[in-house]
Amino acid sequence: MLRAPEPETAALEAEDQSEHQTSPPRLPPTAAGALVPPSSDPHSLLLPLTGRWYRAQSCFLHVNPRRHSPSRCGTFELTMPCCARILLIVLCLILLGECRKHRSRRKRWSAPAESHKPGNPLSKKVADGTKSKKLKTSHLLRIDEHDFTMRPAFAGPAVPVGVDVQVESLDSISEVDMDFTMTLYLRHYWKDERLAFPSTTNKSMTFDGRLVKKIWVPDVFFVHSKRSFIHDTTTENIMLRVFPDGHVLYSLRVTVTAACNMDFSRFPLDSQTCTLELESYAYTDEDLMLYWKSGDESLSTDDRISLSQFLIQKFHTSSRLAFYSSTGWYNRLYINFTLRRHIFFFLLQTYFPATLMVMLSWVSFWIDRRAVPARVSLGITTVLTMSTIITGVNASMPRVSYIKAVDIYLWVSFVFVFLSVLEYAAVNYLTTVRDGKDRKLREKAREQAQNLPCTCGMSHGRTMMLDGTYSEADANSLAGYTRGSMAADDASERPERIVVHLSLGNEPTETKKKKGFRIIQNTHAIDTSSRMIFPGAYILFNLIYWCVYC
Repeated sequence: MLRAPEPETAALEAEDQSEHQTSPPRLPPTAAGALVPPSSDPHSLLLPLTGRWYRAQSCFLHVNPRRHSPSRCGTFELTMPCCARILLIVLCLILLGECRKHRSRRKRWSAPAESHKPGNPLSKKVADGTKSKKLKTSHLLRIDEHDFTMRPAFAGPAVPVGVDVQVESLDSISEVDMDFTMTLYLRHYWKDERLAFPSTTNKSMTFDGRLVKKIWVPDVFFVHSKRSFIHDTTTENIMLRVFPDGHVLYSLRVTVTAACNMDFSRFPLDSQTCTLELESYAYTDEDLMLYWKSGDESLSTDDRISLSQFLIQKFHTSSRLAFYSSTGWYNRLYINFTLRRHIFFFLLQTYFPATLMVMLSWVSFWIDRRAVPARVSLGITTVLTMSTIITGVNASMPRVSYIKAVDIYLWVSFVFVFLSVLEYAAVNYLTTVRDGKDRKLREKAREQAQNLPCTCGMSHGRTMMLDGTYSEADANSLAGYTRGSMAADDASERPERIVVHLSLGNEPTETKKKKGFRIIQNTHAIDTSSRMIFPGAYILFNLIYWCVYC
């Protein structure tokens, strides 16, 4: 800060004032106490010092070393235009550098395309026209110049749209819902001259799903579909590729669940044929011609596709016209695939358990008929197990009104098990009836034995003792024994013997049989016959069943 001169320098100031013809007048202070400079030379600067204004005409202060005060040759003369020039030059240099950096950046983005030379590592890459600011999608494809709500060649011939499909996976087959779920890549091919663009390299341009909403695409949908969606992780799985001549490739990844009419009359030894149908929703065959792009080769599958219960036999394509009474004829494409069910799972879960239950029911034929708890519990257990197997199989099947192959096998097996229970019921009933008759015979024989006289002196007469369990043949074989010998031999072993007196004199044989007591036939014969009849009949049924359905 410049300070006012001291009194001792008054003489020097006087001299300076004499040298200058004009000096700045003294200015009165303003209300604020500041001094207002008069109009002066624009090339000079007035400095206020103790109420006076001194003109600064030099960029330095010449100070007298002896007096330590400004000399006459330079009284606080600071030349401001020189400093301003320096500052202006520095500012211009800074601006010039910034302009050069900005120009280098613009050259980097707008540099012309140059061929890449393999020998020059610093050679520039070929410029991509799609990355240029001047080549926007709407300008390049002229989207704003056309109305894409109408199909190509509107009011003209039908637009041919080729289709091909790549099956990625066959997710599931549901017998209960009678449907299947499939994930596939669906691709459409057509030509739209409105999307043609000039290109020197004849290369296509690829876009994502955002451009699809701005142009015309075929309105293909899945007939008889229950659910379908386009995958959107991480973005929508849609690809649009446009060629310079206007050809368009439109691809999307979709999962669809469609109905499949299944016939379970031969289940589980069946084969099912399911169909996925594609069709245009709005355009009839006069506006859009839908066709397989490469015939049967338009359908491709992954070799790793497999299902737990089915074997994929073949995929094939077909096409035909579909008629609707209110709208007309439409082109419809078919994806047909044939599935054959794996039988091994059902052998382990259904057929083998049912067969074992039938064989288990045969065990009762070898159990003594008097062991009622054992035979009854075994028969009831097998019947309940067969009922459980039948219920489990029907729970995983749709409620159809016709008989399935597995129903025939299970119900026949159930009949065999039930018949084994009925067989024991018959045996037990006959045994009970025979025991009752034997009891009556024993009581009657005792009464007759008490009333009969002694036969010791009778000629041609023999006595014998029979047990109620013996048959008539056994009674005939014992005809030679006398009453005394029979009583002596078996009295200790069988106390409930029946004493039977047979008159075997000179009477004929027929008369002897009529007069003899009728012995009920042994019920063991029923179990013995069942041991052969039941297994033989079941084996015959299995032979017929597997020959018919396999």
